[in-house]
This record gives sequence, structure tokens and C-alpha cells, in this order.
Amino acid sequence: MSNLGWLLTRLTDPRVLLDILVVTVIIYWLLRVAQGTRALLLIRGIVTLFAFLYFLGWTLELNTLNWLLGRTWPALLIAIPVIFQPELRRAFEQIGHTGSWLRTPFPGQTGPDMEQAVDEIVRAAGQLARLRYGALIVIERETGLLDYVSRGVQLDAQLSRQLLINIFFPNSPLHDAAVIISNRRILAASVVLPLTDNISASSQLGTRHRAAIGVTEESDALAVVVSEETGQMSVAHTGRLIRNLDQDRLRRVLRTLLRLDRPPSQGPTMSGRFNLPTFFHSNGVDRSRLRSERRSRQTARTS
Repeated sequence: MSNLGWLLTRLTDPRVLLDILVVTVIIYWLLRVAQGTRALLLIRGIVTLFAFLYFLGWTLELNTLNWLLGRTWPALLIAIPVIFQPELRRAFEQIGHTGSWLRTPFPGQTGPDMEQAVDEIVRAAGQLARLRYGALIVIERETGLLDYVSRGVQLDAQLSRQLLINIFFPNSPLHDAAVIISNRRILAASVVLPLTDNISASSQLGTRHRAAIGVTEESDALAVVVSEETGQMSVAHTGRLIRNLDQDRLRRVLRTLLRLDRPPSQGPTMSGRFNLPTFFHSNGVDRSRLRSERRSRQTARTS
């Protein structure tokens, strides 16, 4: 039987097709995890180097090089987890979050206490934005942030907008880092957060915004950012940033992401993530409101 006939025979086996599909999905998923990070450049460099060396050894019949390349694979199996440790950790964390729809999401993070916490955060962020005081407020959800809390100054204080404003007052001892909030408690201040590895975000954003994206890449937390340069408010979630928010839009985004406005009959999504309504975009523009205002102006002109 020819090689082509053997291949066609194997491809008719459903188990072989399933095997190929599973491997393809795993490779595609790993590349998606590495997309936009330095790992993609490392993968490209490793593949290019080994492809060139194999081509060189095969065409010129370099026996020593071929022997060395043949002994390299066991070492690569040990080196890959070390080289791609941040990306593999993020991938396993994503796997852990995929099962969150089986549980009641965010225990203890809903109800009147969380609504009051959102109101305090929004009012504090609005006043900080008017004063041009930089701020980074992280809201803990299902993933615990005790590792980060231990790095900062532990407060365990009652949440209030006055305390938040006082913490981020310029030149105060605790202003130059992040605040972590759980329910209506400020767990810690002056917390150092990991910066995102996303190359595109690193070139366009400051340290606060990169830290906000970084902590939401490694957890399911929300991060509210107030820019010191522009006074603009933003929200980071799942490694994405919603920018140019005013106080009303900030409240709506937080309530939507925390599912405070979701009817009780609706359960969590299958993916375990929270999708914004269609009128929220990365630039913070409320498209539906703009369309309604445009229709109102056209009606007024015609009348």
C-alpha cells in the first residue's frame, strides 16, 4: 500500500480525526495565550533557529550537528516550562476559570454591601479625576489577592470615598501604588502589582494602566484607574481596558461586570466571564445614546 493510500485509510478513522483535532486545538489555544506577549517572539526565534539548523545539517550532511540536534529535545522539554513560566501559569489559570460557571459566582460579592462599595468607589474616582490625582483601585472577586495584599501596607479599614481620596493624595505615604478592596473593606494600600506583558499596551500606557491590565490578566479582579496626566477614568478586566469613562458610565460598567444589575433568574455564562453590553466600547462611547440623540435632533428639524 502506498503512503497516500495509508494516509487516506488513517484519516477515515474517527479516532485519528479526533486526535488531530485535539492537538490542533491545544496548539491554537497556546498560541492565543502567547499572543501579544514576549513569548510569541521567543517561539518565533526558537522555531526559526531550529528550522535553520535542521536544514543546514540535512543539506550539508553535518553529522555532528545532526547528533547534537537529536540530543537537544530532552533538554527542551525541561527548558520550556522555565522559559514560558508566566504564559503557562496564565494558561492554567484560564483553565481554572472555565469551571467557574459550575459554582455560584463571587460569593459574598453581591447585594447591598457591594452596591454601596461601588457607589463609594465611583464617587471617589470622580473626585480624584477632577483633582487630577492618580489612583489605582483593585476590586477583589473570586480569585484571592492575598499574595498582593501581603506586599503592601495592610489596613483592613472600612471603605469610604474620603479614605480613598486621602490615600491617593499626592505625596502621601500610601499614594504611589494600588489599593485592594474586598466587599466594603480596604484590605491594603501601597500594593505593587505585576505589569502586563502585552507589548502593544506597554508602548501606549503608563505604569498604572499597565499594572491594572497585569493584575486582571492574572486574576478575575477589576481595576479602576484614574490618570494623573489627563484625569480620565478607566476600568480593566480580563486583560482589557475600557477607557474615557465619566462617572455615570463608570458606575454602569462596574455594576455590569459585578452583575449587580443582572436579574436573579439569569445564571452565569458558560465561559465564566462577563460580557459588557453592546453600548460599551474600548473608547468609552455610549453608541446607543448617541443614536437616540441624533434621531431626536432630526425629528426636531423636520418638525
